[in-house]
Amino acid sequence: MSSIARNYLNQLNADYLQVHRHKEDLFWSTYMGTSDNQAGFTAAEQAYKAFCADPARLPVLREMQALAEETELKRGLGGWIAFFECNVIEDPAAAALMDELVAAEAALFARRRELKLTLLDEQGRQVSGSLPAASTALAASADEAVRQSALAMFHTLEQWVVDNGYLEIVLLRNRFARAMGYRDYFDYKVRKNEQMSPAQLFVVLDDFIARTEQRVQQSLAELAAKGEAALLPHNLRYFVSGDVTRQLDPYVPFSRALKDWVESFRRLGIQYRDATLTLDLLTREGKYENGFCHGPVPSFWQEGKWVPAVVNFTSLANPSQVGSGWSGLNTLFHEGGHAAHFANVTGNAPCFSQEFPPTSMAYAETQSMFCDSLLDDADWLKRYARNEAGEAIPDSLIKAMIEARQPFRAFNERQIALVSYFERDLYAMADGDRTPAAVLALARQWERKILGTESPRPLLAIPHLLNQESACAYHGYLLALMAVEQTRAYFLKRDGYLTDNPRIGPDLAAHFWGPGNGMTHDQTLQSLTGEGFSAAPLARVCNQSVADAWAQAQACMAAAQQRPPAGEGAPLNARIRVVHGDLLVADNSHSEAAMLADFEAWIRRYGEAEHATLS
Repeated sequence: MSSIARNYLNQLNADYLQVHRHKEDLFWSTYMGTSDNQAGFTAAEQAYKAFCADPARLPVLREMQALAEETELKRGLGGWIAFFECNVIEDPAAAALMDELVAAEAALFARRRELKLTLLDEQGRQVSGSLPAASTALAASADEAVRQSALAMFHTLEQWVVDNGYLEIVLLRNRFARAMGYRDYFDYKVRKNEQMSPAQLFVVLDDFIARTEQRVQQSLAELAAKGEAALLPHNLRYFVSGDVTRQLDPYVPFSRALKDWVESFRRLGIQYRDATLTLDLLTREGKYENGFCHGPVPSFWQEGKWVPAVVNFTSLANPSQVGSGWSGLNTLFHEGGHAAHFANVTGNAPCFSQEFPPTSMAYAETQSMFCDSLLDDADWLKRYARNEAGEAIPDSLIKAMIEARQPFRAFNERQIALVSYFERDLYAMADGDRTPAAVLALARQWERKILGTESPRPLLAIPHLLNQESACAYHGYLLALMAVEQTRAYFLKRDGYLTDNPRIGPDLAAHFWGPGNGMTHDQTLQSLTGEGFSAAPLARVCNQSVADAWAQAQACMAAAQQRPPAGEGAPLNARIRVVHGDLLVADNSHSEAAMLADFEAWIRRYGEAEHATLS
């Protein structure tokens, strides 16, 4: 009887891969701006949603699991049961609403791609604007007029969002959620994504806000001492770290980002298990304005044969803009961490290795945010951050970074929590009250309440709110940061260091990545650290004084000097393609060294061409 169940599992795996790959290939070309086949993508997305929501699957799966005799076969079928229990839509009316919702979001996305935003550059010229360019300008531009134009661009986008279909999508999402038996869409998403109720979520968020309230108020008071204008949203980021960002820029050029990522991950012992990775790393017109990582082919074992992952990820660097190298490097490490996760899931069905429910967003983001957390470590900076002359970043600049950023660590993490408070109230509003003016007022109200000032990244300019997969899920980033601090503390206690620690990659693969969504977020933490989920470690780091943070950094750098050289580490075991839209920039088909040299040379030529265009 097991043979019947095994055949069913194999066919289900194949059917899923076909519908998923088709949708993901169109997703990539649409979001990268290399295709205008919006209708094809919408149809593929609807077909994928219909597959995931098919209520006929569950009774057959349960019957097959009862027939199965081998433990691994039962596990694979159980993974699919969990997947369909999370995604099935039994009510035809709810299924119709989902189709309507996918079409409405596709239409909003298409209109958003046509929206032309502008801001000032450093020469005072009105230029094409993007979300990463505006964010970088707010953090790094010494020209207040440039910063004002960046914030104005965000507010223009916010107004466009509430005037061009987003509020109608909120209404549709609520109708769908209520048809599924939930209070509203926020309730639906929290329960689906994190297997917790909104009340349980806000116990955690309220606790974090309470633990960091004093630190935020103190930070704002210290900033106000520089002048009340420092607290204005267009000034805040620059007054916190703008000068430091400019000083850091020569030590982290984006031309070297790929090399730093490859070498750092190699020395950590991270492996991609023969995955194919496609990286699109620079910003351009028509490209989606947020980094992401998707896996068209999930990794899994099929009848004893390894199916390696196919993973696409993107960042939005602009080599000609001050601060873009650092932000682009952060995105590269973040999305590269996601890719490592999805390339290392070792279940016997593709349902265990994908980024949507039953995969917890907090669990998925823990993997990426742990990787990008390494970039702020003093020993990582000392090892990798070097200028064109090969000189290491000076201790004085690392100290200046800590002095600038540590006081606002709590502020930054509370910006993540802020989104959840806003979305909870947005979806709870009476339909007749959800007007553009009321929604924008609600955004400003929550910004002032959680941050003590209006946000330098206005709420409705955050792309996640517009996409149903990431809407009402932003809290996953904060829950992930809590787990990241627990994970960092475990490795530091056990090994004494993180940068170039070759035990980290294998441990993450065994305890965090391998099980995929076959284990809960808390279970993976227990597996590695022996401790359950807690907000306290993150709050302690946020509340740490500058003096304590600098003392830790000094000790970290001193310890690194005593360790023997890390060596080169093992190859990443991945086929890597770096593209810019349809253009192949570099790949490792000949060698890793050739890929890194080709990438660096191309980035330099790209930067020179951009400079010539602007001159």
